[in-house]
Amino acid sequence: MATKRGTGEMRDRVVLGEFGVRNVHTTDFPGNYPGYDDAWDQLRFEEVPTMAVEKVFVYNNTSIVQDEILAHRLGLIPIRADPRLFEYRNQGDEEGTEIDTLQFQLKIKCSRNPRAAKESSDPNELYFNHKVYSKHMTWVPLGNQTDLFPDADFRPVHDDILIAQLRPGQEIDVLMHCVKGIGKDHAKFSPVATASYRLLPDIALLQPIEDEAAELLQKCFSPGVIEIQNVKGKKVARVANARLDTFSREVFRHEGLKNLVRLARVRNHYIFSVESTGILPPDVLVSEAIKILMGKCQRFLNELDSVPME
Repeated sequence: MATKRGTGEMRDRVVLGEFGVRNVHTTDFPGNYPGYDDAWDQLRFEEVPTMAVEKVFVYNNTSIVQDEILAHRLGLIPIRADPRLFEYRNQGDEEGTEIDTLQFQLKIKCSRNPRAAKESSDPNELYFNHKVYSKHMTWVPLGNQTDLFPDADFRPVHDDILIAQLRPGQEIDVLMHCVKGIGKDHAKFSPVATASYRLLPDIALLQPIEDEAAELLQKCFSPGVIEIQNVKGKKVARVANARLDTFSREVFRHEGLKNLVRLARVRNHYIFSVESTGILPPDVLVSEAIKILMGKCQRFLNELDSVPME
């Protein structure tokens, strides 16, 4: 029969074996329901609003990129604008206002470089404006937006997103309307690139590992996980920061080390990673997502309270 301490350790750790994940205890743990982790993982990021191109008015497009494809590419460019400053546009409204719409213009024309060498074949030398980047999108204030946002710097998140390539005589002249929306409706409004979670790594050295074995052990893990200390003239390995490990299980390939190290994960300690598209900082995204999740929970509780008790 397992001791109380041993049972507790089993409940708190998922031990990694040589060929996969091995759960050392098969008892269900009601206090750590996986659905909670999934809820925190999603965190309703698909409902955190952002600003994105919704309508593209094409005045002239003589490039080889069709109007529909051009509009699609423009729609996927993340726009650096705080959505909390704007309102949702009413459905059916064709004309935007200063409180619900951001307007951008893309007007560019390719021309030849008269000073280019005759023998040159490099487009960068032969042509001007032959590559259309997101940096060519300029904000055109609507109404009194200049007064509403005096310090605003509305622009694409990245300046080097390639939109199209032109040749002399070709041009693009479009006007874009950006509106507030959520990723649940369209992926272009998604504020995150990836959102994931993982269990906190737990690495234990079962006995002292010294000298050449210590150096080999250090190479088996991600940088910063294992450090080597000089103890009485010997190189001794110790776990410096297990959080940095990616669990490649490289150590199991070495017969002399595989039985000296225990790899596990702390079952009730989750590390969440949120990669922002740059529209809003990750900490702001998490804060806004938690507010949305709390609002949903509160609405659910209100619904329960409104149900008559029999």
